[in-house]
Amino acid sequence: MPYALVRGVQIFYQIIGDHGPWFTLSTGGRRSHAEFISLAQKIAKGGFRVLLHDRRNTGASEVSISGQDGEEIIWADDLAELLKQLGIGQAFIGGASSGARLSILVNQRHPGIAKALVLIRLTGGETAAARLPKKYYQQFIDAAKSGGMQAVCQTSDYQERITARPENLEVLMKMDPEEFIRVLENWLSIFVSGPTYPVMGVEESTLQAIQVPVLIIPGNDRTHARGNAVAASQIIPQVELFQLPIEDQDADIISFTEWAPLEESIATKVISFLKAIQS
Repeated sequence: MPYALVRGVQIFYQIIGDHGPWFTLSTGGRRSHAEFISLAQKIAKGGFRVLLHDRRNTGASEVSISGQDGEEIIWADDLAELLKQLGIGQAFIGGASSGARLSILVNQRHPGIAKALVLIRLTGGETAAARLPKKYYQQFIDAAKSGGMQAVCQTSDYQERITARPENLEVLMKMDPEEFIRVLENWLSIFVSGPTYPVMGVEESTLQAIQVPVLIIPGNDRTHARGNAVAASQIIPQVELFQLPIEDQDADIISFTEWAPLEESIATKVISFLKAIQS
């Protein structure tokens, strides 16, 4: 399996397609890159090389609970370094949900890398602000406080990371629970410190400062409400809003797997958007 040592952490990656411009695609939440393989294959057929990767602490990449920066900043800097290691000077940068926030951060923190951004299922609003801090951090803090690292390893999220990369079990069990708690509480405080609307954790000034073309594809649940995407599109300077033929749903979250029938439409639009920039 292809791994790269990125800033001291083993990062798993996969390249789909063998020619054409580079396009990175990052999943949402803490989900594996595998969720986007099917979509990446469709985009690659349009003449692109699609780079997928598991962010640290996700999928088959190494668990590393450390660092003073917010976790999403760490992810953004990791992706920029991975591109550098692979000899990719510029790329189209895209992702869904937390992957969309990562894309915005790469553009903000590493000017010149992104030729354009593709932002799918932008996260924001009250439901996201209520759900995500617990989902991403608080549940693991509580587990560590009640049962140490063994309890953390028994959570479904960390069981997935251990199954995908068995070496993660040893890494986690060697951690001091108090240090684990300290890092996650810091990440949690950073995560909840920013705005919640239209894009959670992203200041409007950051959206206004984006100087590359942007494609926004709204979601249709309360965490990825269409209104967030519409509001963001009114702030970002060079933006195209693409509405899929779907209705908003009264649900906290709709998994991306339920969007499988929409992949062809998404890929077709992404390909046409990126090719228009290339021409």
